[in-house]
Amino acid sequence: MIANMLSKSSPIAILVLAAGFSFAALAPAAAEEVKPVIATVNGHDITERDVALAETEIGSDLGQLPPETRRRVLVEYVIETQLMADALEKEKAANGQDLDSALAYFERRAKRETYFESKIKASVSEAAAKTFFEDRVKGMKPEEEVKARHILVETEPEARDIKEKLARGANFAELAKEFSKDPGTKDNGGLLGFFSRGQMVPQFEEAAFSADLNEVSEPVQSRFGWHLIVVEEKRQKPLPKFDEVKERILNGMIHQKAQAVAQELRSGAKIDYLDADIKKQVAEEQKRADDQQQQVIKQIEEMKKAQDAQAAGEEKPGAAPAPAAEEKK
Repeated sequence: MIANMLSKSSPIAILVLAAGFSFAALAPAAAEEVKPVIATVNGHDITERDVALAETEIGSDLGQLPPETRRRVLVEYVIETQLMADALEKEKAANGQDLDSALAYFERRAKRETYFESKIKASVSEAAAKTFFEDRVKGMKPEEEVKARHILVETEPEARDIKEKLARGANFAELAKEFSKDPGTKDNGGLLGFFSRGQMVPQFEEAAFSADLNEVSEPVQSRFGWHLIVVEEKRQKPLPKFDEVKERILNGMIHQKAQAVAQELRSGAKIDYLDADIKKQVAEEQKRADDQQQQVIKQIEEMKKAQDAQAAGEEKPGAAPAPAAEEKK
């Protein structure tokens, strides 16, 4: 299993994880507490911190292993990583330049990830996400949903013929399986499940939301063909619960925070693009951004002029407001 995990991971990442390159040294001072040593490999300590880092790297590949088995796999993974790092270190003379550049790259990446975890991700709390959620939910109104089936055919006469069969007592789901041209719902008796407004083409949506329960609609034409629709249930779409959307909210907030931090760091840095093609792309992007900003400024100025002109037109020339004392007489 260990060999399998190693084969799925980047050789360079494996090297960096154990080549004497201490991720713990990159963490904030508060994290510098001594970590228990689990094993030693040729004099190198394998610590709980190493195992925790291995978990972030290959944990998703381990499935639902029992905790004790999972921990053993991670420990053996780190040991084999150290063995391979030691083996490569002995051949460093033959791979020196490539190895040094790889180590330099992954050192930067490790520092970036440590900074991201401590300064960006850690600054976004679950409490903040819940506040964001509650603010949004307050302004949400329950949406109406319908649960419907349909039969899709190519022509109106076909639709009317099927509607007559239904009027004589035929089963809607069975006729959908026999005649419907919709491959996505045909085998399930035309069942579409619940949907809200905005999810279907306009003609279909209007017919579905105006239909009475369990009444077959008149043939409805859309760009797909002719539909017969029967609505089986109507309900108010439940508002989402926080636990259902928590991860999406947290990820969105972290993404926004990361963008803001990156922009702030860029604004305080001197970045020179030396590659001619990339330099050209950056210049073009900056020009588009500047043009968009100028358009926004121009629109704001035009709106202000229009508002000023409207305000001036509403004033009556020569009519001075009466003093308060005179208005009371």
